[in-house]
Order: sequence, then structure tokens, then C-alpha cells
Amino acid sequence: MQRIDLDDLPPRLAQLLLGLEAGEEVLLVRGGAVEGRLTAGAPAPADAEAAPSDPERMGEIMEQFRSMIEDEF
Repeated sequence: MQRIDLDDLPPRLAQLLLGLEAGEEVLLVRGGAVEGRLTAGAPAPADAEAAPSDPERMGEIMEQFRSMIEDEF
């Protein structure tokens, strides 16, 4: 799968892509001919591990981080 970083795109194009509804299509046109299409999907669900809300779990993560930093230096 190809990946496009929205930060690398011109602001107007990035805003257009961010504003798409799920299932909405964007035509890629060159010289009046359709070169391709992009279909917007539903946003990916947030990963529960990415943002732990449990303070005890957050403490464990911070302890692991501190441990890695100490080992490195």
C-alpha cells in the first residue's frame, strides 16, 4: 500500500483530502483524462494501547521509558 503524508502536500490539497466523507471519491485528472480515483474510507479506530487512560498503566509505561533511557546513557 502506498502512503501519502498530508504534511508533504500543499495545504489546499491536504484540506480537501481531510474533508472527505467515508465513501466519497476524488478523481485524479491529467489533461482532461481520468488517471485514477481515490476513495475515502472510515477513519481507523484509535488504538487502546496508544493512549492509556489508566494512571497505573501510564506509570508502567513511563517507568519502562526511564529504564530504556538510563540503559542507553
